[in-house]
Amino acid sequence: MQVLVGRIDAEDPEARHPDTIPTGFPSLDPVLGGGLRKQDLVILTGDIGSGKSALGLAMAMRSAMRGNPTVVLSGEMSEDRIMERALAIEARLSVDQLRSGEMSEEARAAVGAAAVRLRGLPIMIRPLAGKAFEEVTDVLQAVPRPVLVVVDYLQLVASPRSGATAQEELALVARALKATAIDRDVVILALAQLPQHHARRRDPRPRLDDLGGGGAVKQHADLVLALYREEMYQPGQGMEGATELIVAKNRNGPTGFVDLYFYRHWLRFEDMMDPEQ
Repeated sequence: MQVLVGRIDAEDPEARHPDTIPTGFPSLDPVLGGGLRKQDLVILTGDIGSGKSALGLAMAMRSAMRGNPTVVLSGEMSEDRIMERALAIEARLSVDQLRSGEMSEEARAAVGAAAVRLRGLPIMIRPLAGKAFEEVTDVLQAVPRPVLVVVDYLQLVASPRSGATAQEELALVARALKATAIDRDVVILALAQLPQHHARRRDPRPRLDDLGGGGAVKQHADLVLALYREEMYQPGQGMEGATELIVAKNRNGPTGFVDLYFYRHWLRFEDMMDPEQ
């Protein structure tokens, strides 16, 4: 205890704590005490089409751009598809434009500049086949001192052992991911579906109970972030692209929400308070 108190007294309030990984979104990091914390299981959730994969990739890119070794495990896209998305996000172009090659000279210059910024980043992308839980742990051996692992998505991670039901297996996965975060001293950011979500209820904002897993997912998560875009539920009423990133659970600090903007064609999220990030 004395060692801990001494370390706290010696902290520079202007310096970032070494176990904290900024998300790269200036409105969110202060709410989280500077960013994501090593040894934490972070769940990023939202309805289908809300932009979970885009935001998870954005956080991975922003982490890697700060020199943090980062891993992305994807059960839905190949490495080429993910890098295509990363290039679209960074160049502020649509994937269709990149694939068709129909771009202005200005757009081509933006792609070239984005490619230079992305080249050589300490980010590793690997498939998530869902055959064994060791897909998560084994890849960490191949990355020198990783600090952030993005898993897309939770329900595609194989259970470390068989459960009687799908709910029990999801609970085992959540527990194992939390244990891995502690054992490997990394942040695990797992994207998650909402099996218990009902879009037609009075307030369709995601809730912790929507995560399923018999309550185990919300129990084992240190931090739960949830995306909500009003335009998805009330077309014509919500401002297009306006997004609430809800801090639904925060074991180490306050809950609340921050305002983001989603450029759907670019697959790019920006902070409403600092859109140049």
